Amino acid sequence: MLKIKDSVDLKELEKFGFVYNDDLGQYIVNIINEPLTINCWNRKINIIDYGILTENILVEIMYDLIKDGLVEKVEK
Repeated sequence: MLKIKDSVDLKELEKFGFVYNDDLGQYIVNIINEPLTINCWNRKINIIDYGILTENILVEIMYDLIKDGLVEKVEK
């Protein structure tokens, strides 16, 4: 499972195009109705990808998050 590191201020996600949704308690990037979300309560990254149309955009966002050292891999 991938998650945002505990040491990262979640406001940093706004630099990558995420918008905070107060109703859901998540930071969301909505790409053609296929969201990439990050839960604020456990920092888990959720990727909902239904097709190849958005694959490149999702990969680019994930790459940027990992490259900037915001993501860590944890056991479930």
